[in-house]
Amino acid sequence: MSMDIPSGVRQVAESLDDVPAYVYDLAGLARHAAAVRAALAGTELCYAVKANPDPEVLRALAPYADGFEVSSGGEFEHVRALLPDARLSFGGPGKTGAELALAPSAHRWHVESPAELRRLRGPADVLLRVNLDVPVTGAALAMGGGATPFGMDPDGVAECLALLGRPAPGDTASDGLPGRRSDRLSGHPPGPVSPDVSGEPDGREALRLRGVHAHLASGLAAPDLLILAEAVLAYGRSLGLREFNLGGGMAVSYTRPEERFDWAAYGAGLRALARPGETLRVEPGRALTAYCGWYLTTVLDVKRVHGERFAVLSGGTHHLRTPVTKGHDQPFAVLPRSGEGEDGPVTLVGRLCTPKDVFARRVPAALAVGDVVAFSMAGAYAWNISHHDFLMHPKPEFHYLR
Repeated sequence: MSMDIPSGVRQVAESLDDVPAYVYDLAGLARHAAAVRAALAGTELCYAVKANPDPEVLRALAPYADGFEVSSGGEFEHVRALLPDARLSFGGPGKTGAELALAPSAHRWHVESPAELRRLRGPADVLLRVNLDVPVTGAALAMGGGATPFGMDPDGVAECLALLGRPAPGDTASDGLPGRRSDRLSGHPPGPVSPDVSGEPDGREALRLRGVHAHLASGLAAPDLLILAEAVLAYGRSLGLREFNLGGGMAVSYTRPEERFDWAAYGAGLRALARPGETLRVEPGRALTAYCGWYLTTVLDVKRVHGERFAVLSGGTHHLRTPVTKGHDQPFAVLPRSGEGEDGPVTLVGRLCTPKDVFARRVPAALAVGDVVAFSMAGAYAWNISHHDFLMHPKPEFHYLR
């Protein structure tokens, strides 16, 4: 498999022993983030930390990000310690009491349900996460467009609006338009609600409704995401709101790594959809960091079983879970050390005691014991989602190219 391998990755491979290694190309990541930032001019760019919370990755992204999206108290404290001045948006379908207490120090708080809103204490700037009944055909993952645990349908949103003292869609102010007339005419975001929105009139400060948040699907191309964006904007505008977090979901192809998401078309499309005075925000994760990561392993054994060839590698999917979770063949290149590798179809496996420990099935490759297999696109939902402690194998080393 032919691919462009950074010289720094090759240098790490030259000295690789039986302990695998991750290599993050931070210089390449910075170039990619800068290009995305430029393409999205006029739209706020936040990074979804869940994709890869590595401290060096976060520091490399910080100059190009308007903020970071976190989904747990652990992620919140992690980013706050690394980047004290970063603007943090807090999301996620279930929040503990300890996490809700972080709301006053978050830049934006994504409310997932009326019950969460009742438990929330201000001051806090909130977005209502909406789950719209719109088609998400072709998505790799669907978080909206029907019955899912994520966000609220219009009935849930209406309940939240009532708690916040705002009219529901279809209700009108004295001028016949949705929302508070004073908010619209002032040119400012919707004003604060009464301090007893939590249900306890004890003088707590206000919750401020700023807009809506929607992450309806993942794995979509720019034209499909723009269709969803148009639906979210129309819905939010019907509530009289001016701030829209459109989530992530930009497509990343592991089968055709050369095919990249069209950031230029997406940015241009968002600029065409936006109206004066509105704030549009996106939260990519995988599409920002996937390409910067490499996972390097050595070939421990090559054997034939019932006519099929298998290469057993020094690592496993307990280090790189991505091909198992997404069901694809992880892109790779062989860095030969002997030049004696047999060519032909081979299944690349790890050394775990399970038949599910597979990186790629029946792929063409020439390799031999001692060769290095370098898996690309290992910069997102890879090490951080893997079951590291299974079988108590050594953890991989980590290297950073600057």
